[in-house]
Amino acid sequence: MASPAAAAGLAVPFWRSAGMTYITYSNICARLVRNCLKEPHRSEALAREKVHFTVSKWGEGKPNKPTLRSDGAEA
Repeated sequence: MASPAAAAGLAVPFWRSAGMTYITYSNICARLVRNCLKEPHRSEALAREKVHFTVSKWGEGKPNKPTLRSDGAEA
């Protein structure tokens, strides 16, 4: 049986009440799990954490030269 707070729509996930988005909460949890692993699994998981992407700015209706960017955990 649902509590009265949940029935009224007042039940908020703890990550939301802490002012986080679900993506932020998920990233924190994933980082904690990766840091708890033993070697060599830890270094493999940390290597997978890195993200590479390209950004293209548009001008006059055409994409300019794309720029490669990296985002990941700092060692």
